[in-house]
Amino acid sequence: MPGIYLHIPFCKTRCAYCDFYSTTHSEWQQRYVAALCRELELRSAYLGQAAVSTIYLGGGTPSQLTIGQLHEIFNTLERVYGLSHATEITLEANPDDLTAAYLSGLRQLPINRLSMGIQTFHDPTLRLLNRRHTAQEAIEAVGRCHAVGYDNLSIDLIYGLPGQTESLWRADLQQAIELAPKHISAYHLTYEEGTRLHRLREEGSVSEMDEEASLRCFDLLIDTLQTAGYEQYEISNFCLPNCESRHNAAYWQGVPYLGCGPSAHSFDLRTRSWNVASLAQYLQAIERGQLEQSVEQLTPSMCYNETIMTGLRTKQGVSLIDLKERFGLERHNYCLRMAKPHVERGLLGITADRLHLTRKGLFVSDGIIADLFC
Repeated sequence: MPGIYLHIPFCKTRCAYCDFYSTTHSEWQQRYVAALCRELELRSAYLGQAAVSTIYLGGGTPSQLTIGQLHEIFNTLERVYGLSHATEITLEANPDDLTAAYLSGLRQLPINRLSMGIQTFHDPTLRLLNRRHTAQEAIEAVGRCHAVGYDNLSIDLIYGLPGQTESLWRADLQQAIELAPKHISAYHLTYEEGTRLHRLREEGSVSEMDEEASLRCFDLLIDTLQTAGYEQYEISNFCLPNCESRHNAAYWQGVPYLGCGPSAHSFDLRTRSWNVASLAQYLQAIERGQLEQSVEQLTPSMCYNETIMTGLRTKQGVSLIDLKERFGLERHNYCLRMAKPHVERGLLGITADRLHLTRKGLFVSDGIIADLFC
């Protein structure tokens, strides 16, 4: 069953590493909520008659919305799409937004999963990243979530941060485990062009972690979380048994989804579309009853590449039988031919009919996946 992604672009401050579309113009929030609800109505036919199984509010910082604004959004979702089959509804949140009063309000909504951006428990690094919370505030926020019944909790961490040592990363992981979230996402820092961290690196004010240290941190991540009972079900995602992010897993499995809000992407098996990455242009278009978006038709080669890219990121890998049935014998054989050097080097493995990354191949997955593209 398909999912719905809602992009909430508002942030109180801009993090030094983030290149997702966001804005600090909070005065536009109410106007935006009205436009988002209008887009949900305008695109009610996009998913056909299929029941929606997951909803994800990402950003930006969705927890910047008021409880009343969230009620408006969910009233529209219920009226237009129905929520009876939505088994997972996630809200991304910053720790400092999750006050007792705010959490009490969230409990009156259908939201049953929270994803908290903590990134690190090292206060000097949090300040460098321009995060609004301290380590202690993050720990206390997790406690409040558990206290009100939000047990399905995910936290985000980043490694490869400026000045981060293996010792600091180990401490972050141990602290995360002590908080007992059901899910942990851990991403290596990327210096995205246009971000403050990218500028600092170019100026020489911060240094990028070298590849050997990054690999040691990645190995430490896997070993530490697996020892604590977390399963690595995707390169950057770990969970306790049966606690995968169903919404994100659907992306990797090629399930259709509707994305609403500025810069949000949608996928209906045949096309991929994305809304304009401008709040002003988005609002003007929706208020005219129009969509400001780009659309591309997916060719067989594009679908093959996406199948390789998403499948190899997961523990299941890519089904070679499915690959042959969907894309033909020629592309199936091409995939095996391009995979062979990586198999011989121990970076890829074939188990039953599935091609998958080995532990050794996980850290260099981007290059392996690119080699298999056609």
